[in-house]
Amino acid sequence: MNNDTSQLEGHNARPLDGVKVIEMAGLAPSPYCGMLLADFGADVVVVDRPSKGMPEIPNLMAKNPFDRGKRFIRVNLKTKDGVDIVKKMMERYDVLIEPYRPGVMESLGLGPEEALKMNPKLIYARLTGWGQAGPYASMAGHDIDYIALSGALSLFRRKGEKPLPPCNILGDFAGGGMLCAMGILLALIERSRSGKGQVIDAAMLDGAANLSTFFYGLLGNGLMTLDIGTNVLDSGAPYYQTYETADGKFVAVGAIEARFYEKLLQGLGLDPSTLPDQNDTKRWPEMTQRFAGVFKTKTRDEWMKIFEGTDACVAPVLELDEVNAHSHNRLRNVFLEVGGVMQPAPAPRLSRTPGKAGSLADSRGTNAQEVLKEIGYSDEAIRGLFDRGAIE
Repeated sequence: MNNDTSQLEGHNARPLDGVKVIEMAGLAPSPYCGMLLADFGADVVVVDRPSKGMPEIPNLMAKNPFDRGKRFIRVNLKTKDGVDIVKKMMERYDVLIEPYRPGVMESLGLGPEEALKMNPKLIYARLTGWGQAGPYASMAGHDIDYIALSGALSLFRRKGEKPLPPCNILGDFAGGGMLCAMGILLALIERSRSGKGQVIDAAMLDGAANLSTFFYGLLGNGLMTLDIGTNVLDSGAPYYQTYETADGKFVAVGAIEARFYEKLLQGLGLDPSTLPDQNDTKRWPEMTQRFAGVFKTKTRDEWMKIFEGTDACVAPVLELDEVNAHSHNRLRNVFLEVGGVMQPAPAPRLSRTPGKAGSLADSRGTNAQEVLKEIGYSDEAIRGLFDRGAIE
């Protein structure tokens, strides 16, 4: 496998080439949203805070995968000059992503009403946890809080145990950054017909709820209960589980359909006549215990030699430092290396205009001069902005 961005160098055109995006610096979901757009050709410029004399949004990773393919400018929004820079960008750019609490951008004179007067074609994406309205809108929160209110967090637990948050994948990235990017793409498509921009209210609460739609359907049709941990997909079923192996590693089993379940039993060396019916829910705990005992007799890799190439729906649970060594991932180039950091490649895969993971900037203020020139500032004006502390 070629673990660098050169594997995609041969492709020039990308779907979002020519789309200019302002990303107001934030944590997790908004940088992820910007990365998705940058991967597919958007010119994403991150407007960050100065590093001196102001509290800075922490960049916890020196080489952050979310920074790939972006440009950066540090602007002091406590100065009129700094606000004017962002206004000039708004006039010329296609999209703005802002992750602040409701009212923050308005207090700077950069809210959507002002922005759309300056540029009626601007797509103004507001990415928050609780949304722009409601009793919680002005409260602080994190992924775990948003998915809790959506109902989604209640699904992540074994019977009798407390809910376990799935890191911050569901709220921040799937419900937040991913769906915000989808909203931007929808607005871009609509703008191609109407010529008008619009405001996107992308709330992680809404997104996490939306991602849970299937389970509301199951509940409404009597196909699951609220006794979480006893249903097919929430760790109740013995055939939809993770099991520990002899070497302390794990395999994932998803043999829901009868024909797949039959292959699972064959691989485990179990006679179906010695087991209860596959969907005898009262005996699922007993079956899970029996499967667990069998899985503990071999290592993870030994089990995979048995199950690979079959329809038993068994896969190894790989650690983050193992994924790139797996033959399937390597063949598909699922991962690549940017800036010395192994990370997932752009997805999904487009046959004619695929995404490309761009390089990382040397610093978060490195592109200030070129960005300012592009929006009409002269060299003399730029020097004045530096001297007055409007930019860094």
